[in-house]
Amino acid sequence: MTLRPALAAEAERLAALEATATVHGWRARQYGDSFAAGHDVSVIESDGQPVGVAVWMLVIDEAELLNIAVARLYQGRGLGRRLLQSVLADARAAGARRLFLEVREGNAPARALYRSLGFVETGLRKNYYPGDAGREHAVLMECTL
Repeated sequence: MTLRPALAAEAERLAALEATATVHGWRARQYGDSFAAGHDVSVIESDGQPVGVAVWMLVIDEAELLNIAVARLYQGRGLGRRLLQSVLADARAAGARRLFLEVREGNAPARALYRSLGFVETGLRKNYYPGDAGREHAVLMECTL
């Protein structure tokens, strides 16, 4: 497995990966917009195919994780942890003092991963995410770097 910076030309491939991870994932346009905005995008590959992706941005001394996804067949193998640890290290090296994220309230595995890496829950955005049965709350989390 190789972790490397993603390329803007890979937006379609990243969206295809995301479609295997979640029903309501990012599409190619959202990845394209992130590349155009200069956000940091990292990808984990297996045999030349993207199997994990993370997108984050830095604003002065605060970072925000905008998106993280691991292909369904590769979930539970530590790739999400590897991606997030890379983001944390890169954000720290870029001068960030804190990293923020939001996660679906019902995504217990992701919330457990974030807590294991030092994130704490700081708030709730009600009815934030679209869901199969209505809307779902977003849990706000942050980690001091």
